[in-house]
Amino acid sequence: MEFIKFEKVRDGKYLKNYELTYRNKAGREKKYEIVSRRELAGIQDVGGKPSGVSIVATYEDKMLLLHEFRMGVNRTVYNLCAGMLEPDESVEDCIARELYEETGLRIRKINRILPPSFAAVAISDTTTYIAFVETEGDFEDHTSENEQIEARFYSREQIRQLLETESFSSRAQMAAYFFAERIYG
Repeated sequence: MEFIKFEKVRDGKYLKNYELTYRNKAGREKKYEIVSRRELAGIQDVGGKPSGVSIVATYEDKMLLLHEFRMGVNRTVYNLCAGMLEPDESVEDCIARELYEETGLRIRKINRILPPSFAAVAISDTTTYIAFVETEGDFEDHTSENEQIEARFYSREQIRQLLETESFSSRAQMAAYFFAERIYG
């Protein structure tokens, strides 16, 4: 694939839409639309800077899942605690802030932070760190009026049942499966 042109086509409050033009392997021009959470100056910026964190959190022998309404799919789904990095915020500070804002919990221990990975590779350059943490504290609601989130810890058996009947984000589904099957945690 040969890159030809990069153009911003919409500038939303949270998402920026870009149209990329390529020459495909058959030599024909192909237009492709992507979204980004960041302002991109050119093709060299696509996928260049991590956007946020996704948190796989546990307490004792249970895993934290959020049951939250997501406007993008117009339904309540099971999800990981997650959020966007603030300017000049460290990854560790973002993990602590997002965990507290969405659940009221605090980090007891960060076990691992994986390098950034693409969140929606077909449509966006958004990358997030995946953090594996142990938590402490009590649930408190610190969410904004625009968020509907119920945070709760689930046992492996409860997660196995949810995986058969409930809607998940893909990352949460994968993390929950690995936790329930004792591949992680």
